[in-house]
Amino acid sequence: MSEPELAGWIELNGVRLSRIDIETILRDHPREILRCGGEFSIQGYGCRARDHFGVMQGNCPKGTLTCESGMVGQIIPDVKDMPLEDAIVTAVKLRSDEGVTALSGGVDSTLVAHLAGRECVAVGLAGSHDLRQAQHAADTLILTCTLVEIPRSEIAEALPLVIDTIPRKDPVNTGIALTQYFITRWAGEHGYHRIITGQAADEIFGGYSRYLETNTLEADLIRDFAGLEQQAERDQSIAALHGTYLSMPYLDMRVVRAARKIPAAEKVQGTRRKVPLRTVAERFIGPELAWYEKKAMQYGSGVAKELSSLARKNGYKTSVQDYINHISRVEHGH
Repeated sequence: MSEPELAGWIELNGVRLSRIDIETILRDHPREILRCGGEFSIQGYGCRARDHFGVMQGNCPKGTLTCESGMVGQIIPDVKDMPLEDAIVTAVKLRSDEGVTALSGGVDSTLVAHLAGRECVAVGLAGSHDLRQAQHAADTLILTCTLVEIPRSEIAEALPLVIDTIPRKDPVNTGIALTQYFITRWAGEHGYHRIITGQAADEIFGGYSRYLETNTLEADLIRDFAGLEQQAERDQSIAALHGTYLSMPYLDMRVVRAARKIPAAEKVQGTRRKVPLRTVAERFIGPELAWYEKKAMQYGSGVAKELSSLARKNGYKTSVQDYINHISRVEHGH
């Protein structure tokens, strides 16, 4: 029988498993997979499994182990409860044996980049906010960072493929996916398979500006966390175009558990968002970088502005959504 097909990586009790370990477990003790953490989709010996949060895409429901007899059970990583700082440090360490870190200069990615200590990449249009801030963060923390300027012409060229690839074809998701396209393309072209990111920090720690105005913060956080599965599908489908995948330390079970113990009111305080994460980050990257408020990826990279410009140039002066719909119909008949 051929060896199991594995995308991603698997850990048990904080120890990364080798391919031989994984093959032995899947062949002889498949129920052990139910205790495993990591970011994985695996198939072999009549079984299929995906990690708890569904970070990796696969052909079975997230967080399940299914064998020939049917569904064996839910995958719930057997991890120790930790203080938030220890959880984040552990999560990044488990993911930083290889790969490149996507850096935008915000607290989410900057903390991960510092802890991972790997080469970084930042993308954006020439003169964009994210390129400037990523360079500043890299210089401050003495990190190696490649700045990738996105030519405007290449955004128009990539747009039909990106729209066809992502499940939700709206301006926000398209703008994010376009930015991810250029990050993952650079990584793939330079021999990287894993891209370590700061994804999910906003949903876990309360990072969106709309949280400042809501009267239902706890419910909003729960709803937005549930939406991370769709985000992962969007991001990983784009990454797969270039033979890469996104790794998300903030979606480690240790981090999620530690964050869930923190009341919502402590995550958003007055005009300050992601307070627990910034408090941890301050001890590693200093107060300036930890408390810096940056724009969302699609805006900081300049991609959203260019997408709007393309829509106007093509006759869609008031609706980027109509422009996206037009491309989808013309290119793909959707």
